[in-house]
Amino acid sequence: MDRLDILVTYDVNVTSEDGQTRLVRVAKVCKNYGQRVQMSVFECRVTRAQLEEMEAKLLKIIEPDKDSLRIYTLLGGRDRCLRVHGQDRYTDFDDPLVV
Repeated sequence: MDRLDILVTYDVNVTSEDGQTRLVRVAKVCKNYGQRVQMSVFECRVTRAQLEEMEAKLLKIIEPDKDSLRIYTLLGGRDRCLRVHGQDRYTDFDDPLVV
Protein backbone atom coordinates (compact mmCIF):
# COMPACT_ATOMS: atom_id res chain seq x y z
CA MET A 1 0.00 0.00 0.00
CA ASP A 2 1.68 3.20 -1.18
CA ARG A 3 1.53 6.14 1.18
CA LEU A 4 1.89 9.82 0.42
CA ASP A 5 3.50 12.40 2.65
CA ILE A 6 1.29 15.48 2.57
CA LEU A 7 1.27 18.86 4.24
CA VAL A 8 -2.11 20.30 5.24
CA THR A 9 -2.34 23.99 6.08
CA TYR A 10 -5.40 26.02 6.87
CA ASP A 11 -6.49 29.49 7.82
CA VAL A 12 -9.96 29.71 9.31
CA ASN A 13 -11.60 33.08 9.86
CA VAL A 14 -12.31 33.11 13.60
CA THR A 15 -13.94 36.52 13.91
CA SER A 16 -17.24 34.80 14.67
CA GLU A 17 -18.30 31.99 16.97
CA ASP A 18 -18.98 29.66 14.04
CA GLY A 19 -15.42 30.35 12.86
CA GLN A 20 -14.03 29.12 16.17
CA THR A 21 -16.13 25.98 15.81
CA ARG A 22 -14.87 25.40 12.25
CA LEU A 23 -11.28 25.87 13.41
CA VAL A 24 -11.65 23.18 16.08
CA ARG A 25 -13.39 20.80 13.67
CA VAL A 26 -10.70 21.22 10.99
CA ALA A 27 -7.96 20.51 13.54
CA LYS A 28 -9.77 17.38 14.77
CA VAL A 29 -10.04 15.98 11.26
CA CYS A 30 -6.37 16.68 10.58
CA LYS A 31 -5.33 15.02 13.86
CA ASN A 32 -7.05 11.83 12.70
CA TYR A 33 -4.71 11.62 9.70
CA GLY A 34 -1.41 13.08 10.88
CA GLN A 35 0.32 15.22 13.43
CA ARG A 36 0.40 18.92 14.14
CA VAL A 37 3.81 20.46 13.44
CA GLN A 38 2.71 24.09 13.76
CA MET A 39 -0.51 25.72 14.91
CA SER A 40 -2.38 25.32 11.61
CA VAL A 41 -0.04 22.90 9.86
CA PHE A 42 -0.22 19.11 9.85
CA GLU A 43 2.08 16.54 8.31
CA CYS A 44 0.31 13.35 7.32
CA ARG A 45 1.32 10.01 5.79
CA VAL A 46 -1.80 8.71 4.06
CA THR A 47 -3.00 6.44 1.31
CA ARG A 48 -4.70 8.02 -1.70
CA ALA A 49 -8.05 6.84 -0.34
CA GLN A 50 -7.35 8.45 3.04
CA LEU A 51 -6.32 11.68 1.30
CA GLU A 52 -9.59 11.79 -0.64
CA GLU A 53 -11.57 10.99 2.52
CA MET A 54 -9.80 13.65 4.59
CA GLU A 55 -10.15 16.29 1.89
CA ALA A 56 -13.87 15.59 1.52
CA LYS A 57 -14.36 15.94 5.29
CA LEU A 58 -12.43 19.21 5.40
CA LEU A 59 -14.31 20.66 2.44
CA LYS A 60 -17.58 20.02 4.29
CA ILE A 61 -16.31 22.09 7.23
CA ILE A 62 -14.62 25.13 5.75
CA GLU A 63 -16.38 28.10 4.21
CA PRO A 64 -14.47 28.84 0.98
CA ASP A 65 -15.45 32.52 0.99
CA LYS A 66 -13.94 32.98 4.48
CA ASP A 67 -11.36 30.20 4.99
CA SER A 68 -8.36 28.73 3.21
CA LEU A 69 -7.28 25.09 2.96
CA ARG A 70 -4.05 23.97 1.25
CA ILE A 71 -2.90 20.40 0.78
CA TYR A 72 0.60 19.84 -0.58
CA THR A 73 1.87 16.47 -1.75
CA LEU A 74 5.52 16.10 -0.77
CA LEU A 75 6.88 14.31 -3.82
CA GLY A 76 9.74 12.05 -2.82
CA GLY A 77 8.54 12.05 0.78
CA ARG A 78 8.98 14.29 3.78
CA ASP A 79 12.70 13.61 4.19
CA ARG A 80 13.55 14.86 0.69
CA CYS A 81 11.31 17.95 0.81
CA LEU A 82 11.84 19.35 4.28
CA ARG A 83 14.37 21.58 5.97
CA VAL A 84 13.63 22.26 9.63
CA HIS A 85 15.15 25.14 11.60
CA GLY A 86 14.28 25.37 15.27
CA GLN A 87 11.93 23.01 17.04
CA ASP A 88 10.74 19.91 15.20
CA ARG A 89 7.75 18.31 16.87
CA TYR A 90 7.41 15.56 14.26
CA THR A 91 7.60 11.90 15.29
CA ASP A 92 8.06 9.28 12.58
CA PHE A 93 5.68 6.55 13.64
CA ASP A 94 7.09 4.26 10.93
CA ASP A 95 10.45 4.13 12.76
CA PRO A 96 10.99 1.30 15.27
CA LEU A 97 9.62 2.07 18.71
CA VAL A 98 11.90 1.54 21.68
CA VAL A 99 10.01 0.52 24.80
